[in-house]
Amino acid sequence: MTTTNEAILVGGPRDETIFSPEDAALVELEIDGLVHRYIRTTQDRQRDGAALTVYNYDGVVDPDGAQPGIEDSSRRVASPLASEGPDTAV
Repeated sequence: MTTTNEAILVGGPRDETIFSPEDAALVELEIDGLVHRYIRTTQDRQRDGAALTVYNYDGVVDPDGAQPGIEDSSRRVASPLASEGPDTAV
């Protein structure tokens, strides 16, 4: 078994991609305007006789601050209970 400085992405849009992590604990990739995150693990995966460090997919974030489709601030509506104080809520 050979030890290399390469790692492999597991899950997400770049599943099975081999890359050089340069000892990064977190890898963020911008794909189609969204940031996809991969986190280094303590696991190895064998490829062509070499042990590659595994980076697991951690999800996607919108660089603007919200997950896509979750919240559209232009369509936000205040709750009808928001105007009531804590003493008057039913």
